[in-house]
This record gives sequence, C-alpha cells and structure tokens, in this order.
Amino acid sequence: MVATAATSVFFQVASLPLESGKLGGVPTNADTLGIKSKSSGTGRLKVKANAQAPSKVKGNRVGVMEGLKNDDDAPASPPPRTFINQLPDWSMLLAAITTIFLAAEKQWMMLDWKPRRPDMLVDPFGLGKIVQDGLVFSQNFSIRSYEIGADRNASIETMMNHFQETALNHVKSAGLLGDGFGSTPEMCKKNLIWVVTKMNVLVDRYPMWGDMVQVDTWIAASGKNGLRRDWLVRDWQTGDILTRASSVWVMMNKETRRISKLPPEVRGEIGSYFVDLPPVVDEDGRKLSKLDESTADYICTGLTPRWNDLDVNQHVNNVKYIGWILESAPLPFLESHELSGMILEYRRECRRDNVVQSLTTLSGGGAGGLVDSGYVECQHLLRLEGGGEIVKARTKWRPKHANTFGSLGQLPVESA
Repeated sequence: MVATAATSVFFQVASLPLESGKLGGVPTNADTLGIKSKSSGTGRLKVKANAQAPSKVKGNRVGVMEGLKNDDDAPASPPPRTFINQLPDWSMLLAAITTIFLAAEKQWMMLDWKPRRPDMLVDPFGLGKIVQDGLVFSQNFSIRSYEIGADRNASIETMMNHFQETALNHVKSAGLLGDGFGSTPEMCKKNLIWVVTKMNVLVDRYPMWGDMVQVDTWIAASGKNGLRRDWLVRDWQTGDILTRASSVWVMMNKETRRISKLPPEVRGEIGSYFVDLPPVVDEDGRKLSKLDESTADYICTGLTPRWNDLDVNQHVNNVKYIGWILESAPLPFLESHELSGMILEYRRECRRDNVVQSLTTLSGGGAGGLVDSGYVECQHLLRLEGGGEIVKARTKWRPKHANTFGSLGQLPVESA
C-alpha cells in the first residue's frame, strides 16, 4: 500500500471503464497486442482497439477469450523491480515502535495510577532500608488477610515472621548475606549457621487487617559468643509502639549440629553494626519451672512436622513452635484471652522425623476459674516423645481488649 501510494504521486494513471462481459468487467473486444487511447472534449477516455483476426493453432481458431480463461492456471509473474517497490515497509517499523511506547506507558500507569495519600507506605515495595547511621534496619509491612485470626487481628506468628524477615533483610542490606540462611560469608566458609536460644516478646496491641506497621531492628553483643537482636514494631500512621522483642542467637556447626564459638573473622564482619543499648524488653530473672505429665493441666501428643514447617537449615523453624505450644491450651481460654507476652527458651532443634508432645499448665489450677480471673500466666513445654526438651516457655495473657504497656525505657528514636 505504501509503495502504491508513493508511485501514484509520480505517475498519473487514469482508470479505464470496462465493459461488462462474460468474465465480469473484462472487455471482450480488447486486443492484447496494444491499446490506443485519446481523450475527448468531454474528458472521457475513449479506447480504440486494433482489430485482428483470431489466430489459428493446428487449424483451430483460438480467440482472446479462450486465452483469458487460462490466465488463472498460469503462475503470476513477479512485478518488475523498481526503485519504489524495493523500499522497506516503514509502516511495520512504526507499528512496532508504537506498540513498545504503549506498553511502557501502561506499565508506568500501573505503578503510579493512584494519587499520593498520607496513609500510603513510604516504601511501597516493602524492601526496607538502613537508617540511623547504618545501625538500624527499618521495613514496612501491610497486614494481609491471610495473616489474621478469627478476631481480625494479626496473629503472634505473623509478628514473629516479620521479625525473621527483617532480620534476614538487615543482613542482606548490609552486604553480609552469604549462601546460608542469614549467614555471613565467613560463616559459610566455616559451615556455621545462626540458631536462636531465647526470645522475649511483649505485645501492647495487635495490628488489624489492612494496618501498616513499621518494624525496626538492630543487633548488639551478647556475652562472648552470642548476638542479641531487638525489634520494635510501630503503627506506621500514628507512631504508637505495638510490640517489642529481644532475642539471643548463637552459632551452630551445620554438620556436627553442635554450638560453636564466635570466630574472630565473623566478629570482624558484624562488630561494626553493634548498637550500645540495653534490651528493649527487661530480663525476667525467674527460671522457667519444670513441667511433666504429673504437673501439666493439658497435654497434646502426636505432633509431627510437616514439610512446610522446615526451613533451609533442615529443622523446624522457630516460629512453628508457637503454634504447637498453643495446641495444648484450652479453647475457652483462647477465645476470651489474648497473648500479651512470652518467653521462649530453645533447648534443641526438631527434625523432620521427630514426634512432639505439647504440655501446658495454667496458674490457678484450671481453665474454668481462669476465664474470670483476668490476667493469666501459663507454663509450656515442647518435648520429643523420647523425653528430650525442645522448647520451654512462659506466656502471659490478658482479657481481650485490655491493652496496657509499661515503661519502654531507652529506645532508638523513630526512624524517618
């Protein structure tokens, strides 16, 4: 089409009126040897054909119409090669460029189609950032529908998952993430991994579905061979503190599964990120009481790890233990109370083929009186069926919708 249009500019071609014949518009008296034309005063084009006798082939007369009837069977000859019809078809190139620009415009509109609102996240992709001179990592989360419970509040497992995610992203953003699950390059060389030994969590208020929270985390030294990691969870819109947590981590050899000392090379990697601050949760000096069948009020047996309960270190992830602990708590108690604090002491890892028992005892000696008594404290134990302790825990509960918080003490200022 482009070539035809271009040709018509340089060569004026007049259209010929055709007489209707047997072949629909093909003149029956036209001679294939030549056509002479001249214009009349009226502007119409007159055609005068040179008359010729029909040719004879082997004694038979062959007319022009018979020759035309065989034109469909003959192969069409290619058009003559001219300068015009050898030019590239620029319409295809223009169509491709237009398609690319339209696709790019659509992607841009999908990313930025809404106007800026004050309740929108500063970090829309949830990647997090390092703030406060590189010592604190901050990341925003939106509470999803699959992260809430029957009361529309985020579960304690959701909060713990946020803790774990920010810890790993902190290591990654600092450029210290090796091939392992939060392990530094020097730890990978020595076949070491991080394992948590203690977790202390206090919850003032649980975020609800659709709320946006800001999770800040930092690390500090804990003794000679340990590392302490703290978290502070704020309501992103109001800045109110929702949850605070403190944990202690040590290193374990991935092959021998034994606790290892902190190598000087690893301390050199992470030492510059240590913050000189006390834990955000005060240490509870009380020891966790011993619990067995004779002292437990509720026992749940036959708990087995699912494949999705394992992490990349080939043991049950520490967050999964919380669900097992609550398996042995009575349902009326869970319906009327919410978890306000917990202390977890991890004693050993749980592997894929282990079978676990969950034991719980409630202060006051029974669930019936506890529902009416307000604040409650529970003791928990997760152990292997063979008797080895996995996790010992103490949990604190309050009646639902009774949220109070004590003094927070010295905390890092809110990140911008």
